[in-house]
Amino acid sequence: MARRRQRTPLRQRISRRTFALGALGAAVVALYAILVPLQTVLSGTPLPLSFILGAALCVSPVLAISRPVWAIGLFTVGALTLPLTVVPELAIQSPWPWSVPALLTFALFVGVVTFLHGARLGAFALILGAIASLLAPGLRPDMVATPESSASATADLIVTTAVASAVYLIAALVAGRVRVAAELTREKEHSALEEARRALVEERTRIARELHDVVAHSMSVIQVQASTAKYRIPALNDAATAEFDDIAATARGSLAEMRRMLGVLRTEDQTAELAPQQGIDDIPALVDTIRRAGVEVGLVLEGGEAAAAATPSVQIAAFRIVQEALSNAVRHAPGARIAVQLRAEARSIRIRVHNGAPPRTPDGPGGGYGLRGMRERAEILGGSLSAGPSSDGGWDVEALLPLDADGSDAGAAASLDKETP
Repeated sequence: MARRRQRTPLRQRISRRTFALGALGAAVVALYAILVPLQTVLSGTPLPLSFILGAALCVSPVLAISRPVWAIGLFTVGALTLPLTVVPELAIQSPWPWSVPALLTFALFVGVVTFLHGARLGAFALILGAIASLLAPGLRPDMVATPESSASATADLIVTTAVASAVYLIAALVAGRVRVAAELTREKEHSALEEARRALVEERTRIARELHDVVAHSMSVIQVQASTAKYRIPALNDAATAEFDDIAATARGSLAEMRRMLGVLRTEDQTAELAPQQGIDDIPALVDTIRRAGVEVGLVLEGGEAAAAATPSVQIAAFRIVQEALSNAVRHAPGARIAVQLRAEARSIRIRVHNGAPPRTPDGPGGGYGLRGMRERAEILGGSLSAGPSSDGGWDVEALLPLDADGSDAGAAASLDKETP
């Protein structure tokens, strides 16, 4: 099979700025090439002065790109001096004080200054150019000595000022439109960056959620199973007991490292979509996994029919609160008895997880994100959560969730399911 020939890349298109600069340069060269001979032949201006003063006028639009103030001064001097160099016998039959090429150069200059540097500086250039042309008849009264020449000069001044003013208004409007378009483009780029950052944040918090809700919970169960193995299995020899102690120590170290990792991954400003997760019906299976780890857990579920009618967001929040409360209990109160009670009423679900005083001091430090995550889940649904020490030296976690949290609450609660509680 014949190999397909590679296409040659298309030539890079000329940018708008390069095209505009090229067009401006071409216009300036054309005006200069026309202005110098016409000024010399029709108005009698000496050729050296035509070259110098014509260059002052025609170079000003290009100089205005980077040095607008210098360009305005140079153009004003040229516009004032050039009409004074004419010979009356020749110039009386030609447009004066502005020849046609000079008029076009004036309009181009005002347009460039206005477009690039704003309406205020453009108005300054327009007014100074008009004043310079108005001074010419006063300095050369011989050019307006007759009614015909005076009327011609007046008409020339009116036409020049009108054309330059029209160009000024058009340039101001176009410049405003370009600035608005540039601002919209920047806003779109900013929005695209925000969307990319948001996607990154959501991905990080999804990973954090999975680490906390799945891996951290499983590691807690492993740690509890390994720590309590020597009490549940009396026939273990010393080597096996030491092995289980090493497993428990490794699990505790892994949990500590995971807490540090979750602190890096967790963010506060993300939203996420609701994904199907475990609900109230999965709580008995959750309790069974804790029991298999050697922890004594009591479970009471009341109002099953009402609980089944709870919205998905309430189902997820109830399961996650119970899961986190159990994880905290087995981690921070090893060996203590745990009681889980969930009662569904007419309009709310009450959850209480109580653990007694631990028979021994816990090995791992506290200070994770679980308690804050449980409280956020409850408050987003319009409920509440409280946690604190109980009178018997243990710990109580009590939550109240509305049974009929609507879809807006569900969408908000889903964001927490992709956060790291």
